[in-house]
Amino acid sequence: MYLVSASEMRTMDRQTIEDFGLPGRLLMENAGRGATRFLIESFPDIAQYKVGIIAGRGNNGGDGFVIARYLAQKHIDTSVYLLAQKDQVKGDALANIELMRPLGIPVVELPDTKSFAKYQKGMLAIDLWIDGILGTGLKSDVRGYFKDIIAFINGLSKPVFAIDIPSGLNSDTGQPCGISIQAAATATFAYAKPGHILWPGAGFTGRLNIVDIGIPSHVAEDVAPKQQLITREKVRGYLTPRPADTHKGHTGHLLVVAGSPGKTGAAAMTATSAMRAGAGLVTLGVPASLNATLENLVLEAMTVPLTETANGTLTENAASFILKELQTKKCLALGPGLGTEPETMKLVHGLIQNSTVPIVLDADGINCLTGHTSILKNLQTPLILTPHPGEMARLIESTTFDVQSDRIGHARKFAQTFKVFCVLKGARTIIATPDGQAFVNPTGNSGMASGGMGDVLTGLIAGFIAQGLAPAVAAQTGVWLHGAAADDLAQKMGSYGYLASEVMHQIPQQIKRLHSAEPNINLPPETISFG
Repeated sequence: MYLVSASEMRTMDRQTIEDFGLPGRLLMENAGRGATRFLIESFPDIAQYKVGIIAGRGNNGGDGFVIARYLAQKHIDTSVYLLAQKDQVKGDALANIELMRPLGIPVVELPDTKSFAKYQKGMLAIDLWIDGILGTGLKSDVRGYFKDIIAFINGLSKPVFAIDIPSGLNSDTGQPCGISIQAAATATFAYAKPGHILWPGAGFTGRLNIVDIGIPSHVAEDVAPKQQLITREKVRGYLTPRPADTHKGHTGHLLVVAGSPGKTGAAAMTATSAMRAGAGLVTLGVPASLNATLENLVLEAMTVPLTETANGTLTENAASFILKELQTKKCLALGPGLGTEPETMKLVHGLIQNSTVPIVLDADGINCLTGHTSILKNLQTPLILTPHPGEMARLIESTTFDVQSDRIGHARKFAQTFKVFCVLKGARTIIATPDGQAFVNPTGNSGMASGGMGDVLTGLIAGFIAQGLAPAVAAQTGVWLHGAAADDLAQKMGSYGYLASEVMHQIPQQIKRLHSAEPNINLPPETISFG
């Protein structure tokens, strides 16, 4: 499912109007009519409410004027509060404000703080607000009068229905531009926007309905939005049922290089998760002194002892053995629990530069790259990095706050710069590809904020690559199933307290559900619907 940026949406609107020939006024009518339908569905007692539409002078306000007309025709008490003077309204919005006149819809002009103060007391009587102040093109912080208006609406603790996107929310990043309307529900037009899905934007959006306004499908295909939401249907298409005569030689052999003293669990869970994903064979390479321990922790995976330092971490000398092992493997999972000793760091760098199979790099493997990202130039094979926001910040020499402020942007830039696949973990994990595509994962919940979850994800992605899935497909599949398993556990056990190993053991059941009538639990909390 496409997630359309503000600039992509502007292009779609323009092409629909100029090239396809649908008038902008018709698109506005379709938007207002569809939004009204979702509004009434969201608030079935709306006939008993006093409804206030707070509108700017642009097209977002114009959509609000259409809604006002439909509500008035249903004899619902509706008033429009215009944050401008009527003579400042232009184009399609002006045409629709004129259409309200015969219906006797009150329009209160609030162009400044003085007029707002005059009518503020009466605004307290409104039961439901419809937000048509600002649209999807907002980039800079909301200041001054509009900031005061948004704060006033939020402070009333009355339900708010947002048109297209809550005013003040950046539609590309999901970040509030200083302040944002807190909506109970939002009707957006043609396609969902990244800001509706990414956090914290999802929390400001509430229930989300996507209204078909008549954008032709070929226009969307021509624009080819670079963001998509990973869906159950997409993942189901990636994991086709196996032929009856499949054997372990058909389903791939993975090498996991992981572990150090105190971190044997990371190595074990990565290996076992790959097998839970369906990998036929897994070999686990660990520091020699930990080999006996890992043999007891993993029953199905094979283990090999590797040369180690006096501290029990891997040395650069292990590279030649590992590279030889890779000649019979389909993928290398590198990094969980590995440590960042200088010798280990040299090993990681050498494997990244010389591996002959795709690498999934996680945890300490990523930390070993800090300050050394130049080695990512001219890689021989695909590299999939799975950083959490802190690791990502260290890679790009920035801050976690900066990374979180534009998750898609940072993941995409890193992936394009170094021609790698970047899986930026966290709420709404982002998968960015070397060609600039970004995939947003809707599954998962806050109970996953515990140790070992990343090790499980590494094993899943590597396990799917070992079975022959392309890196971008393996990453989408692993991330979606990882979150879906956690969502299932959260529903059964509670919102937190379940373990990474329990998520790992849920994976086969989630795969089974993909090909059965039993639904996976994968809708975002705000619930996406189409109308």
